[in-house]
Amino acid sequence: MADHKFVDEDKLILRGLQFHGFHGVKPEEKKFGQKFVVDVDAWLDLSTAGKTDDLSDTVSYTDIYRIVREVVEGPSQNLLESVAHLIANTTLLKFPQISAVRVKVGKPHVAVQGVIDYLGVEILRYKKHEKTESA
Repeated sequence: MADHKFVDEDKLILRGLQFHGFHGVKPEEKKFGQKFVVDVDAWLDLSTAGKTDDLSDTVSYTDIYRIVREVVEGPSQNLLESVAHLIANTTLLKFPQISAVRVKVGKPHVAVQGVIDYLGVEILRYKKHEKTESA
């Protein structure tokens, strides 16, 4: 398996992003929608940006925010797993300097018996590296 040492590296952090979306398997979720709360961690080397103080040497938080907004407010998905996957995959494809991304998607208003903050999913995706094969 590939070496996933990214945990020791720098990361961008986006917490508590809230949007109204129409995701879920129930007809009322697709018709009326509900609030979704998203957290994102994006691992990349921030040392150059730290030295240069230049936005072009990093990834803007607002660019990742826009991806999350477009996915959550975009076409309906049945599963939160799909919402999280779309956010992670789009982020990794758009920003080659990001080595890994963690996405947490929560539904705070779920029809369950009991008191909850939210129910949701969290996924972790790594940049896929092309492997070269020897003859």
